[in-house]
Amino acid sequence: MGMQLHDLKPAAGAHRKARRIGRGTGSGRGKTSGRGQKGQNARSEGFRLGFEGGQMPLAQRLPKLPGFKNPFKKIYTVVNISKLKRFPDGSKVDAAALAEAGLVRVGLDVKVLGTGALDRKLTVVAHAFSSSARQAIEAKKSQMPPHGVGRLARRAGWGETNNQKRKRALRPRKASR
Repeated sequence: MGMQLHDLKPAAGAHRKARRIGRGTGSGRGKTSGRGQKGQNARSEGFRLGFEGGQMPLAQRLPKLPGFKNPFKKIYTVVNISKLKRFPDGSKVDAAALAEAGLVRVGLDVKVLGTGALDRKLTVVAHAFSSSARQAIEAKKSQMPPHGVGRLARRAGWGETNNQKRKRALRPRKASR
């Protein structure tokens, strides 16, 4: 017959017996139980979390600034209109085309800003436009989604990026009442 469960034993030295403290002077760890005489460390409470020995604690030293950091803040990668000159006349400029040209990183939302001049007719698809960029694109009779590539733009027939599809899938659903 092979090895049984009761034959298993821990490796030598793996388990030490616990020290039994406060069990009389003959045990070697009686009376003060290895804590020495008096003082803060001899007491049972010790000190609270964040206590720095009477020095003003870090949490109280730092200034409490007004406001808060919005966790839902939309962060865009910006592209100026002047950078769109590298695309040929009549071409479609979307996030993929901008990433291929090295103007933005893949997977980030794009906002077009109005710095510079647009000298050609393009179909510009981005997640957001500044008002000056919108005016410059409309002045050249170029096309763009009415509200950026979002919920309203999808309804108008403009596409949605893979990144947006992923975010929509991860968004928690509202519980029905």
